[in-house]
Amino acid sequence: MSENKKSEKIVAVKGMNDILPTDSHLWQLFENTAQSVVQSYGFQQIRTPIVEDTALFKRAIGAVTDIVEKEMYSFEDSMNGDQLTLRPEGTAGAVRAVIEHNLVYEGPKRLWYTGPMFRHERPQRGRYRQFYQFGCEAVGFSGPDVDAEMIIMCRRLWDDLGLPEIRLEINSIGDAEERARHRVDLIAYLEKHEDILDAEAKRRLHSNPLRILDTKNPAMQDMVNAAPKLMDYLGEESLAHFNGVRKILDHANVQYVINTRLVRGLDYYNRTVFEWVTDALGSQGTVCAGGRYDPLIASFGGKPTPAVGFAMGIERLLELMKEAGEPDAPNQCDVYLVHQGEAAQLQAFVLGERLRDAGLDVIMHGSTAAGPGSFKSQMKKADGSGASFAVIIGDDEVANNTAAVKAMRAAEGDQQQTTVPFENVVDFVVDQITDSGDHHHHVHDEHCNH
Repeated sequence: MSENKKSEKIVAVKGMNDILPTDSHLWQLFENTAQSVVQSYGFQQIRTPIVEDTALFKRAIGAVTDIVEKEMYSFEDSMNGDQLTLRPEGTAGAVRAVIEHNLVYEGPKRLWYTGPMFRHERPQRGRYRQFYQFGCEAVGFSGPDVDAEMIIMCRRLWDDLGLPEIRLEINSIGDAEERARHRVDLIAYLEKHEDILDAEAKRRLHSNPLRILDTKNPAMQDMVNAAPKLMDYLGEESLAHFNGVRKILDHANVQYVINTRLVRGLDYYNRTVFEWVTDALGSQGTVCAGGRYDPLIASFGGKPTPAVGFAMGIERLLELMKEAGEPDAPNQCDVYLVHQGEAAQLQAFVLGERLRDAGLDVIMHGSTAAGPGSFKSQMKKADGSGASFAVIIGDDEVANNTAAVKAMRAAEGDQQQTTVPFENVVDFVVDQITDSGDHHHHVHDEHCNH
């Protein structure tokens, strides 16, 4: 290898982003909030592999969709010739796991997942080639009640995240035979207006005509608005199911609009479909999409099992959280340990462990190539860490078996330093933090009740 090649900088793959510590608090806030909301409705986590058999997605998503034709990262495993794909969405893998492990054998399941998905799209704001989704699947429930529960659960999540700008649109796409009748009339109608159809619509005319209704092309809007509406083709059962969902949403005071053009490009959806949309990111964007997919599990070779689910793009929701006023990053720690000299460093290690035993987050000052740094430079680091307290140990403290504790967040004149016997430091700091309610990491609070 030439010297030049060796020193060439390697950068991240296009469309695959690093999430740096400055943003990670926002990710953690989203993930913790979403997890606690769905767990409060009885959903349990499922973790499936990032790589699946390519045939899984071809069957689930349909071989003629854009995702399978143009966007999937598919490759041959050079070890054994298997055809594999990085997952482009989460439902197919979750359903495969439900069937493979017979998860609904002892009754229906409410499942949630989160993690990276992969699509080879043109990267743009809030949309990347490796992107993260959070999703839920309720498997084995056939009534409109669980459809409504999932929608109500999303509303709770938006409330907890402080995102008021998200609207709900719902529709019913009926069952396969109702869609088949509608499809015949829709194709006939679109063929009559073939001169208005753009290239993409012409390509979809026979493979996926429902998706044409979803077009954003201004020149096609009037024609599409006047197209036969799937709602007019619904039979008694489909209508009853949709009205059942609406009745619960109305009673729970969930605002929504019925959007008869709301469809799904994937064949396995049926009956209820819904989207949460926002205008806060510029053009109208969908932040969460869901629906019922009763036929999917049987088409995978499982016993016919009803199911409903949704998925949301985490990056887009983080953009919204930033627009709504990004919460401050929490402090890195409660205590920063400042020490000078070898004996002090050894004492600081002991004290750090005791403070952590009490449930506190502690950063120990670490040496760099320039050495351990003066007390002054260490105190600067303590201030920058956001710690509530600095605990300081030097030669004098070691000799007297004490430590100095300094309140870092007090008003200028009140930043007094207290000399505390070594064995009392933990109780002293915990009492100070508990009294001030200043503990940044409430997860640990149960340790603090001294």
